[in-house]
Amino acid sequence: MEILKGIGASPGISIGPVFLLASGKVKTIKTRIPASRIEEEMARFRSAVETVEGELNRLICDLPEEIKEHSNILQSHILMLRDRMVYDKTLALIKEQGINAEWAIKKALQNVKAIFAKIPDAYIRERLEDIEFVVKRVETVLSGNNVSLDLFAVEEPVIVVARDLSPADTLQISRENVAGFVTEFGSRTSHTAILARSLGIPAVVGVEDVTLHCYSGELIVADGLKGQVVIEPTAQMLQQYQDKRQRYVRYRLEVVQNSNLPAETMDGYRIKVEANMELVDEIPIIIQHGAEGVGLLRTEFLYLDRKELPSEEQLFYVYREVAERLSPYHVTIRTLDIGGDKLVSSISTDNEINPALGLRAIRLCLRERGLFRAQLRAILRASAYGNIRLLFPMISGKSEIVEVKKVLTQVMKELADAGIPHNKDIKIGIMIEVPSAVLIADVLAREVDFFSIGTNDLIQYSLAIDRINEAVSHLYEPLHPSILRMLKVIVDAGHSAGIEVGMCGEMAGEPLYVPILLGIGLDELSMNAMAVPKNKRLIRQSNQEVCAAFATQLLGLESAKAIKKRAVEFFRENYPQDMETSDFLEFGITI
Repeated sequence: MEILKGIGASPGISIGPVFLLASGKVKTIKTRIPASRIEEEMARFRSAVETVEGELNRLICDLPEEIKEHSNILQSHILMLRDRMVYDKTLALIKEQGINAEWAIKKALQNVKAIFAKIPDAYIRERLEDIEFVVKRVETVLSGNNVSLDLFAVEEPVIVVARDLSPADTLQISRENVAGFVTEFGSRTSHTAILARSLGIPAVVGVEDVTLHCYSGELIVADGLKGQVVIEPTAQMLQQYQDKRQRYVRYRLEVVQNSNLPAETMDGYRIKVEANMELVDEIPIIIQHGAEGVGLLRTEFLYLDRKELPSEEQLFYVYREVAERLSPYHVTIRTLDIGGDKLVSSISTDNEINPALGLRAIRLCLRERGLFRAQLRAILRASAYGNIRLLFPMISGKSEIVEVKKVLTQVMKELADAGIPHNKDIKIGIMIEVPSAVLIADVLAREVDFFSIGTNDLIQYSLAIDRINEAVSHLYEPLHPSILRMLKVIVDAGHSAGIEVGMCGEMAGEPLYVPILLGIGLDELSMNAMAVPKNKRLIRQSNQEVCAAFATQLLGLESAKAIKKRAVEFFRENYPQDMETSDFLEFGITI
């Protein structure tokens, strides 16, 4: 028996024989192309791109109705095929260096990787996977190989084991034939993982060299809860996993069946539990898991996978669809939260030594007014079709929000003069994620309709910790006394001004933190949609007055270690059933 560790990307436990996919790695040889054949080689590349476009379009047309929602991911892949960093760069390399198309697209991808490696936000950095997938499909066509998966001949449920699976591969998987999948690459926030969760297929990703550790037909267990793969389990281990799978199925049924009940404590304290969202494809997951709206709609990826900046019409179409499909719940749209150097567009900025503290988010938008106004116009127009709120990121002082409101007023006047419908009373909020905003939260609260606490950056900036730096990432501590005190200051300032205070950072979705956040008095929690049912259940089992006394006790402790120890004790005392099944709280903290 061998146990391999990975990342639980889609919850559940699958047990079955391995279906080992070939690595699919295309061997690329550099070849010099004579000047007389340059045009011919460029035409061969264009033809390969057209072939892949046709394959993806056919796959979109052939998607079963129940997963048609996910066609947007494939459509974004089609756009990536024509991205100037890939398409134009490849053609330029063929022409300028006289090299074959396979080598040129490989070099173009290396350039893209170098750009993405500089992005501090891990979530955005992971979008590189999608570009790699489309490049691989083009390379495969150029090599003359078949890109489709041959899973339809399988007669019994198997666990697919591969180096990686693209979203297109995942959408072609049949639930009748595939009980789960394991890959060497991937992350919890990749498009492939999102699709696996939507399809209900247990998945473990990021398992190093898993294709070298097992062979087709070998019995394995894929534990998408703990992110483990057990190869050739002993009889005792196999029985334990079979029992665990049954318990998990019962637990999920109980939790999900009650997911549409309100998130209200036993003593009547009502709190909204919403979902963080990136893609239109996530809407079915959000609805199925009982989220009461979207507390954070990220908009960055509408900009990253395009040759030019998206038009107002393109943005409007996406925002309107989200608003209409989630109505009457509100959708909180965060304006662009990225640096100009990451935009695939005509906007250019100087290389920054520390981009996390540079020209990004609201700072970029206030400098690039054309970009900002186009997004605001699209959001305001969409607000006529549903319940939309506006959220501005990285506000560090009053002058920024005053300037933002001036731009918003101007855009509203333009729309009104043109007779274009929009919500003139749209609610606006700011993300509290910079320490300076915490210290003047009382001032900022008088300028907006709501606060949304972005704990990911707030913790990072407050503790001077780079979460993606392995040397110091262990110091990233949500339960640091200073962080809890900041949360209390923000909530009190918001409530004193009569506005709601929510949280959309990762801290909001961790079960261990739910009693603390209830006790501090938050009005909204926004999290991964998969985490909504279990956290609503915890809230319904809670007493807010008890949690408030607990939070006050924690605020008096002087170290993160002491706070965490007491938090675990409180969880064990008040939620014994959930403590017993804590390994079922997928994506939650390990207690």
